[in-house]
Amino acid sequence: MAADDEPMPTRWSFEEFKKYYDVRLGRKKLVENGENAVSNGNSSGIASNGNSHGKVTSDRAIYDQFQSQGQNPTHTNGFGPNGVDEKPKKSLLPPFESAEMRTLAESLSRDIIRGSPNVKWESIKGLENAKRLLKEAVVMPIKYPKYFTGLLSPWKGILLFGPPGTGKTMLAKAVATECNTTFFNISASSIVSKWRGDSEKLVKVLFELARHHAPATIFLDEIDAIISQRGEGRSEHEASRRLKTELLIQMDGLARTDELVFVLAATNLPWELDAAMLRRLEKRILVPLPEPEARRAMFEELLPLQPDEEPMPYDLLVDRTEGYSGSDIRLLCKETAMQPLRRLMTQLEQEPDVVPEEELPKVGPVVPEDVEAALRNTRPSAHLLAHKYDTFNADYGSQILQ
Repeated sequence: MAADDEPMPTRWSFEEFKKYYDVRLGRKKLVENGENAVSNGNSSGIASNGNSHGKVTSDRAIYDQFQSQGQNPTHTNGFGPNGVDEKPKKSLLPPFESAEMRTLAESLSRDIIRGSPNVKWESIKGLENAKRLLKEAVVMPIKYPKYFTGLLSPWKGILLFGPPGTGKTMLAKAVATECNTTFFNISASSIVSKWRGDSEKLVKVLFELARHHAPATIFLDEIDAIISQRGEGRSEHEASRRLKTELLIQMDGLARTDELVFVLAATNLPWELDAAMLRRLEKRILVPLPEPEARRAMFEELLPLQPDEEPMPYDLLVDRTEGYSGSDIRLLCKETAMQPLRRLMTQLEQEPDVVPEEELPKVGPVVPEDVEAALRNTRPSAHLLAHKYDTFNADYGSQILQ
């Protein structure tokens, strides 16, 4: 029987228990100050004779393990598959001060685009000015960081504005494809919470995650829904005001860091944005309605010429689609291709029985009359506000200087 003043071999004191879990959870690293820390979870660290001097070897092993991991707790044991020490891989989440912040980070990690969106610059017709400005602001600083230092440090905030359906989201996907950065696809639902205070924490965690995974791009789609103008005359909730303030603070902090983290925002209503946000979005790029050359390239890709068919009236389509967006042109081509199918469906409806799939007739070719019918049934959706975008671009937009 052990003496009363000696601990039992299988019993820990509160100090030993606390030291053990501080080390295991990464809250405290072991310091060689003469104090004995707890062992690695079994009772062999405590000597069988009741004293604790046999724990030095196991304590040293735990200390070396956490030193090899950089005091950053991960789910690995710090050793490679061959039993040889190797540098641990970068963890998915940075170390957070609380479990609550880690939970929020895990929810935001679902918005990271893992695979490539597979959108090339060449797949976007037209928009040469917008593509050139994006390459200058995002692509080149990542490829050649040597030149973008000091006064030429990269722009941290880029705004894509223009009529709906002109390709702003496709440009963002092209940036994610070409730059090979960690791409955060963020919408209002990602950073707005019903719990008080969580929205601001989500914004803070988002930027910490982006800095941890740098180089990274944060894409804020429809940013006007997140940070519209502030003011006393507007019916603005307190939680919305706090969210906007936190977003402005975090974006202002990006300018004081060396990590390559870009905020790429898109909106159809740039005049609704707060003035403080416009200051932080240093590059403001207009994504305009497609030019005649871009419209012709879209028609040639969506309605290609087929052998033994009548030539498509591309010139007529280009002339009649002034003010159409890229989305409107796609709808027009879809309506054009639907005309031969409608004629075929009229024939199939006259059949008493369902025709087997292998016996279905081929869809007929597109004729010029189909193009006329599609033009009558399809109207542009955003041409009425084109002058407002031009005015905003003249006041705030970024231009290409030759």
